[in-house]
Amino acid sequence: MIQRHWYTEIKMRFLSTAILCSLALSAQTIPSSAGAAVTRAQQEIQKLRDLVAAGAIAPARLQEAENALGDAEDDSILYRTLYGAVTVQDLNEEQSREMVAAANRRLEREQRKLAHLQKLVDAGVLARGELAPTEQEIESRQLTVDLAKSRAQLLDEIAEIARREDALESATVVPPGELPAMERFGGDGTFSSQDLKTVTVAYSLAFKRSLPISANGATASHRALGFDHRGRVDVALSPDQPEGVWLRAYLEKKDIPYYAFRGAIPGKATGAHIHIGPGSTRIRVAD
Repeated sequence: MIQRHWYTEIKMRFLSTAILCSLALSAQTIPSSAGAAVTRAQQEIQKLRDLVAAGAIAPARLQEAENALGDAEDDSILYRTLYGAVTVQDLNEEQSREMVAAANRRLEREQRKLAHLQKLVDAGVLARGELAPTEQEIESRQLTVDLAKSRAQLLDEIAEIARREDALESATVVPPGELPAMERFGGDGTFSSQDLKTVTVAYSLAFKRSLPISANGATASHRALGFDHRGRVDVALSPDQPEGVWLRAYLEKKDIPYYAFRGAIPGKATGAHIHIGPGSTRIRVAD
């Protein structure tokens, strides 16, 4: 199996970002209160249902409590999947979808609340300034949605990379070890967008399908690994499968630089692929 040690750096970098962003959400309570909030909301709703049934209070009060329960339940989901000390690889795709859905529901509830308050302002019942707290809460919840989507996207990228690596492992004709783990062709040292167009067109003509580009320029995964991948392209082909052999020969014919990786190499490659263009430089990160 291809080594997954490179996930560690991705996890730590993204977790740091997630913690900083979640701390910025001033409207959030501490994670340990999430379960207690759900329990309190459930108890409150049961009491209100009894009062509504008895005609003692208006149904609108029950609706408010049900919204509060929905928020508490969604907060609990977010504390498990987004705010807490959980790494990206600890999430599965179902939990990722649940995380984004919970963040969206919280935003939609507050947007409905704002729409209701706006009607009251238009009717002269409330002053315009009464909307400010709700508008600020919407901004906070939108930030949570953005953060959840960002984490879900990173999870999708990691899963897709893993799938490509597994597929490439099974497609490799020459077993790793019999040839160098990495081969480099310097070419003329440059790679342009026109070069990429030329390569993709030639590949499509040769194989009647699109060039399987796995990364075109900078991606979240490359940034997390500390690589400046701008102006470079990764192709999900093993160097020794027929398409990979053809591509390497074509690049050499056109004097286009490339790196051919036959498997994972610590600090350089997560799996078999062909990197077109000069080598990626390291991103300098301040201590």
